[in-house]
Amino acid sequence: MKAGKLVLIVDDNLNFVKRLIGLLEDVDGIRGINIASDFEEARTLFFAEEHQVVLLDINLPGKNGIELLKIFREHRPDCEIIMITNHADSYYRQLCLKLGATHFLDKSNDYGVISSLVV
Repeated sequence: MKAGKLVLIVDDNLNFVKRLIGLLEDVDGIRGINIASDFEEARTLFFAEEHQVVLLDINLPGKNGIELLKIFREHRPDCEIIMITNHADSYYRQLCLKLGATHFLDKSNDYGVISSLVV
């Protein structure tokens, strides 16, 4: 089995997901990347495999990413959960960090630091 972290990307913006995959494919320490585009798919994938890192958007079809954050944190307290969103105002930042997000990033301004936080 290849050593490294298994990453789950949860975002319904296909162009952004493709950019993230391109960014992460060349990072040492990542053994695999799974992708979910909605709440149910994300929940299913999260419990199907032992992900060490989740990149999670707030806006999703179905329930939102904040609800997933609560579920993921409750069941896997050691998993790194990095919120990546266009809703980067202080309300969402404080809420997500209070609920256990490891990091909270603005999709537009913080894109360059993602790879360093994943490994």
